[in-house]
Amino acid sequence: MSKARTDIEAVEAANTALYDALERGDLDLLSAHWLPDDISVVHPGWPVLSGRAEVMRSYALIMASTDYIQFFLTDVEVSVMGDTALVTCTENILSGGPAEADGSAGPLVGGLVVATNIFRRTEDGTWKVWSHHGSPVLIDRDDDEDGEPEADSDFGPGVP
Repeated sequence: MSKARTDIEAVEAANTALYDALERGDLDLLSAHWLPDDISVVHPGWPVLSGRAEVMRSYALIMASTDYIQFFLTDVEVSVMGDTALVTCTENILSGGPAEADGSAGPLVGGLVVATNIFRRTEDGTWKVWSHHGSPVLIDRDDDEDGEPEADSDFGPGVP
């Protein structure tokens, strides 16, 4: 197996582990997947957050207000250049709030977020998150018979 293939597989595993930690709601485990400093995150609809304290605080807030979250990652693309890796993917998210009074599961909500995760290889060879940027997908792209997105207006696909 080539070194490039090995690096791509290691980055894919690091990316999967990041989302697994989020699904578990384990802030300590999540924190272990990030570089120790000089990190940033953009959650959908949030401003840029920089620095370890701010980034981890944001995840603590998300975890505290989310009883259930599950990520189904699609369209995952990984590229590695030296000690830096870029992962783009679509986060198909299923999340839920507090349980109902009768103990049954609370309402579940689905959403789509396109994400960019940038990883750096550390001195010990592991891949850690340097930056995460998530943007909500706000338009539906209905395909016509040719498989091409239909234009919603004179301005092109998805533009009102």
